[in-house]
Amino acid sequence: MLRRAGAAAPCGEPRMAIHPTALVSAGAELGPEVEVGPYAIIGEGVAVGARCRIGPHAVLHPGAELGDDCTVHAHAVIADLPQDLGFGGGPSRVVVGAGTTLREGVTIHRGTHKGSATVIGARCFLMANSHVGHNAVLGDRVLMANGVLLAGYVEIGDGAFLSGNCAVHQFVRIGRLAMLGGLCAVTKDVPPFCTVRTHTLNRLGGLNVVGMRRAGLGPAERLAVKRAFGLLYLSGLNVSQAREEMLGAFPDGPAAEFAAFLDGSRRGLCGGPRDEEDAPADPPSL
Repeated sequence: MLRRAGAAAPCGEPRMAIHPTALVSAGAELGPEVEVGPYAIIGEGVAVGARCRIGPHAVLHPGAELGDDCTVHAHAVIADLPQDLGFGGGPSRVVVGAGTTLREGVTIHRGTHKGSATVIGARCFLMANSHVGHNAVLGDRVLMANGVLLAGYVEIGDGAFLSGNCAVHQFVRIGRLAMLGGLCAVTKDVPPFCTVRTHTLNRLGGLNVVGMRRAGLGPAERLAVKRAFGLLYLSGLNVSQAREEMLGAFPDGPAAEFAAFLDGSRRGLCGGPRDEEDAPADPPSL
């Protein structure tokens, strides 16, 4: 049962600032120093970590779990039912890591299957009206600009940057420190450290050199990634051959991570950059 909340905290406990118009379930768990804005709704069993701020008209449905220091802006909706025709009911979750910001109008749906979860990492920043579908998994420090759309079961690596109005097909993986240009769409996997061109479908633009520098990858590591990229997209080798060459040349480090990403792709890989329309579009098949 939902109740209006606004009573003072018991003596000796940190005070929670809950607006009198907010509806907070008696079964919700709110950490110390939480702020809840006007007309926000926090459902049964929701867990909100310390120092979180919940904006006006935000809705946290049952199954929502927020780590410490998260900010949820106005009209965001967290842990609503998955948009999946296979959903048969049952409890599932949305887990949001500490320090993550969810701007106005963000929607994150809970997992489809009983006991499953949609997971957002720590210190992520999801801008206005972006959407995360059921069972998606985002690493730490992922940035999604306005209007980004992630379908179900998408996986995003740490530090990836998705520009405005990108669309990502279900089951697609996007590697660590990848960067997607505005308005692009991907239905295939994006290897780590790569960029995807604006206004294109499944077309890489090259390497995210600036992102790698900012993440602390040194010159030798960046050069190794560049060589790995060349083996996959510029050498004429097929994917299996390129992977073996990479593993032999780079037994560890970011280039080895690049090679490891090639395993287990369900959707195939985005095509490499090209200057001429008649150049090979995609990595050679296995």
